[in-house]
Amino acid sequence: MLRQLKSLAILLAISFFGVIAVAQAAPLSAQETRDQDNIEYRLGAGDKVRVLVYNEQDLSGEFEVDGTGQISLPLIGTLKVSGLTVTEVERQVGNKLANGFLINPQVSLEIMNYRPFYILGEVKQPGSYDYVNGMTILNAVALAGGFTPRAQEKKIEVTRKNGDKEIKLQSAITAKVLPGDIIRIPQRLF
Repeated sequence: MLRQLKSLAILLAISFFGVIAVAQAAPLSAQETRDQDNIEYRLGAGDKVRVLVYNEQDLSGEFEVDGTGQISLPLIGTLKVSGLTVTEVERQVGNKLANGFLINPQVSLEIMNYRPFYILGEVKQPGSYDYVNGMTILNAVALAGGFTPRAQEKKIEVTRKNGDKEIKLQSAITAKVLPGDIIRIPQRLF
């Protein structure tokens, strides 16, 4: 009788933890996926940008965001751009140029090369990969050689910088990847 009670207790514990695992692995709703996809891109170390100042070729050019999150521009000098959106950098460069250098400068900025993303865990070739605009987690997994047999495909964690904050998201396989994202594919228990 005691042996049967122990077996029953073990079976109940396994069932309980199995239900919790299934509940945690539930896919994201359509709204949660859209919210993740609508995070505006922010510049970071490793991005390469082109700054264009209308009718001022000497002030225009391609610049790389260095490890400290800055770019070095003619006349202005170094400017911290890490964590800023493209629009915020355009406005900041325009304001600096208007402060004693140009009258009503027209500045545009475009991203030439994005920083890489990283994929870790249960993929065949974890590591750093070049970002391609519009890619999803499924594309990232494919670049990394696919899932290993022990991969937990429904519980994917993405670590993303949003400004100065780092956020961790439980993401669906169809969620968009952003440059600098760290994708972690966990190992399943059974």
